[in-house]
Amino acid sequence: MPSVRINKEQNHGTYFLTFTVNRWYYLFDRHNRWDILLGSLKYCQEHKQLKIYHWVFMLNHIHLMVQSPDVSGFVRDFKTFTSKEIKKNILITESHILKLFEAGAGDYKFWQGTNMPELIETDKFYLTKAQYIENNPVRKGYVIKPEYWMHSSANQERPLIKLDKLF
Repeated sequence: MPSVRINKEQNHGTYFLTFTVNRWYYLFDRHNRWDILLGSLKYCQEHKQLKIYHWVFMLNHIHLMVQSPDVSGFVRDFKTFTSKEIKKNILITESHILKLFEAGAGDYKFWQGTNMPELIETDKFYLTKAQYIENNPVRKGYVIKPEYWMHSSANQERPLIKLDKLF
């Protein structure tokens, strides 16, 4: 099945994206790996005109609602950079799990191929996806209220990423 891609005519649009760890492996809950994701997103905000409207980091995937002049370039660069940093982190902290991500010829694949991009075209769809993102930790049973999950735009008490406003 071919992966869903961002339409080049709408590459500058606002998208709901999902980045999923290969094999759905619980990777981010230890060894400061959420910091790798945060650092990369902050860099993209500061240097690549990335706007983040909503976000959540889960144990094996992340959801983002973003806009950029080059969304597909952001996706490519984010996955490339975080893959390199995650590999370094794993080599230092849990080298025995690296084999789970072998892709052959000495390569490793930490992210699944598709990000299931969905273009945000209406206020209603925006609100639906925003609620989905921020309620994800509640649906998984990690917390009882969205704002209790630290790695989410729902937690405004300790914001980890600067949020932009779409509407």
